Amino acid sequence: MKIPVVNPKATFGALLIGAVCCLLFPVSCSNASADYADPIQSIENSLIPITSDGSTIHQTIYERMKVLGIPGVSIAVFDSGHIIWAKGYGLRDLERSLPVDTNTLFQAASVSKPLASAAMFKLVENNTLSLDEDVNLKLRGWKVPDNQYTTTEKVTLRRIVSHTAGLGVHGFSGYNQKDSIPTLAQILEGAPPANSPPVRVIALPGKKETYSGGAFTVMQLLMEETTGKPLGQLAQELVFAPVGMTHSTYTLPLPARFDTLVAKGYDDNKKQVEGGYHVFPEMAATGLWSTPSDLARFMLNIGNAYRGGDGLLKQATVQTMLTRSSGGSGHGFALDGKDSALCFWHSGSNAGFTAYAVSFEQIGRGVVIMTNSKKGMPFIHELLRAISKEYRWPSMWPKE
Repeated sequence: MKIPVVNPKATFGALLIGAVCCLLFPVSCSNASADYADPIQSIENSLIPITSDGSTIHQTIYERMKVLGIPGVSIAVFDSGHIIWAKGYGLRDLERSLPVDTNTLFQAASVSKPLASAAMFKLVENNTLSLDEDVNLKLRGWKVPDNQYTTTEKVTLRRIVSHTAGLGVHGFSGYNQKDSIPTLAQILEGAPPANSPPVRVIALPGKKETYSGGAFTVMQLLMEETTGKPLGQLAQELVFAPVGMTHSTYTLPLPARFDTLVAKGYDDNKKQVEGGYHVFPEMAATGLWSTPSDLARFMLNIGNAYRGGDGLLKQATVQTMLTRSSGGSGHGFALDGKDSALCFWHSGSNAGFTAYAVSFEQIGRGVVIMTNSKKGMPFIHELLRAISKEYRWPSMWPKE
């Protein structure tokens, strides 16, 4: 399907406004998608930074990108079950003045977790893995060390994807491309050349939520050892190909076909990350490269399956993913709202990259945003404040 491209002045803001407005005011906004031009221009020219003195100022999207030091951003908006537009702003490579377009790949950071979770759930569906079995029963080499927390409760895949496994290590910093890259066992044991602490059970499994990239690395090892395939291959076969995600990969090193498409990451001062980006062997936790359009296809697929339509996973499986655990999170996704207002989402941040994806499951509507800046999240929040002003949503106004 050809994805519509908006005119040069168009931005994601107005489409997100239309999406959220139709959620909150379905009668008055039922035809909002027919007239996006005016709100798009209004939002693009009315981003609202929060000032120290409480005053309100208005700046354009490009002015804010300049002030915040954001080289580039890419957006895909979807509605009624399909992508309605996608667009890139700014540069994917400052040094070579290469522009962002809809095929530019960004690091998805922790948005990697929902896709790795989907691949795992597919292995559960075909009886390769068990959702509630002690992971140590199938791990062959490295195993989760037992301690006082594992006497009565065990680490399971269900608990891993809901962040209730009790495992530590919140996230990972990655490696320079010239560095020696550790194996998963070395990472989990905290052994050289790994640059992160060992992954251990630090709380009783199954009780409270403890966000853990380390837990997802345990899951990655289990998936790879059980199938004999690297996560990159598993994701391609189980997720990317069925969904139609042609610009996504976990594979290291990056496939040659993406060499001319990847964005370079930048820090707070618009200084390029050494080598352009860090390498993450902790793929399930934070190693995905993708585009907003590909991630939008994934979000749409999950939402469609949840509503009983075709999807890469069964409806019952997706219902499990979008059900709150004992810790309050979903299983692979974060959740907000409930019933018809339920939305599933995830955000992420790596060195030089930020990403955000959200979908309202009942109506197949949402947005994916990816930037090649460490400061991408505040920029996203400013866009949301512009939306709230345009549509008189006081709950999203800047706080004085």
